[in-house]
Amino acid sequence: MTNLLIIAIDGPAASGKGTLARRLAEHYGLPHLDTGLTYRAVGYALLQSGLPLDREELAEIVAENLDLGSLDREILSAHEVGEAASKIAVMSTVRKILVEQQRKFAAQGEGAVLDGRDIGTVVCPQATVKLYITASPETRARRRHREVDEKSGGSSYEQILADIIKRDERDMGRADSPLKPATDAHLIDTSEMSIETAFETALRFVEAAISEQ
Repeated sequence: MTNLLIIAIDGPAASGKGTLARRLAEHYGLPHLDTGLTYRAVGYALLQSGLPLDREELAEIVAENLDLGSLDREILSAHEVGEAASKIAVMSTVRKILVEQQRKFAAQGEGAVLDGRDIGTVVCPQATVKLYITASPETRARRRHREVDEKSGGSSYEQILADIIKRDERDMGRADSPLKPATDAHLIDTSEMSIETAFETALRFVEAAISEQ
């Protein structure tokens, strides 16, 4: 993996890591993987087949046969798919299978950009550069509220904020691959940043890491 350009991006929900990951992937001409979608894809496949979400052996089969290059963000963003994914994400054997799949994705071609919650710590600890993107819960709730309102309207800021805080606690407190910055990750707080400023900040860290290779 030493000659590959692997950019690992972690951070909580609505921190802006996905937007940054897509921008960086486009800038460097690399494939991008939102690893959260891999858990959603397993949940979605089980839902589509009418199979139970609590049968780990079934989820394992789906995970092993997942095509990471054809994940449909639009379909997988549905609320019920997210609920299914939260049940899949606690299955340790499924996590191991998906982590292996994610590593293979990262090792292809000239490298890749991966974003999620355990990329720098678990999936790609030898990544060229690691970024940890964060923002205050209130900022993230405002962003998510605006996003939901633009799509369908009728969302509650207070409910979204409560959900974000609850999700942070769950992600940071879980025993298996908790959300935390890698010790050598560059921290970017996007609370007061525009997308452009955040991108330029991330770009500087990536360029510095490339020059050190």
